[in-house]
Amino acid sequence: MKKQKHSREWLRWTAVVILLVVAVCLMFNQQIKEHLVNTYRPQITRQTIKRDSKKKATYNFSDVKDLDFQTVAKARAKKQPINIIGEITVPDINMTIPIANGVDNTTLALAAGTLRSDMKMGQGNYALAGHNMANGSKILFSPLYYHAKVGQMVYITDLKNVYEYKIYQRKYIAATDVQVVNNTHKKIITLITCDATGARRLMIRGNYVKKEPFSQAPKNVQKNFSEKYTTGRNS
Repeated sequence: MKKQKHSREWLRWTAVVILLVVAVCLMFNQQIKEHLVNTYRPQITRQTIKRDSKKKATYNFSDVKDLDFQTVAKARAKKQPINIIGEITVPDINMTIPIANGVDNTTLALAAGTLRSDMKMGQGNYALAGHNMANGSKILFSPLYYHAKVGQMVYITDLKNVYEYKIYQRKYIAATDVQVVNNTHKKIITLITCDATGARRLMIRGNYVKKEPFSQAPKNVQKNFSEKYTTGRNS
């Protein structure tokens, strides 16, 4: 009898602990999710970029869902979940994150994704998508939504060269306006993220300025690319 009573008490306390853990996760879902994204620190070299650039990717942006805790946790659980081909930084808004090949739920959980398979840095329309986590978030493309302005500089790199763009347009578009990612003769960068409601998209566009060797890029830009990712870094 004592053994059965002890067993029942153990099960009851186990259930209580599980419920408490679930309750804490629900209460701090956003904070945990942002922590998982913010602490993503992939090792990027010219060699890994060259390798990952050759890997297959998917580009069906319409299949991408809102970023939830399960998607982030799943992405972080994988040893090599995404194919990183570069980095993007916007110094004025404290945003530096990896660029990965393609757009799918796992890729966009941790990086900005390329929206076409034929894109090359510094050529045509270099179009990237990223999540806006809303609520004043500082991770992924959230800083674009809250702080990006016309006149700010955007830099992308493959660690060999740095490509510089200057923002000339900030515009809200319909979620169905997919033609904005099509290639163009003009050299531009197009950055796409959701608005606060998720119903529309914010489009940031910049004109190409120049290309320069990584070692000749502005020192603050080199620092952003060389240090740990600054998603979530305070101003």
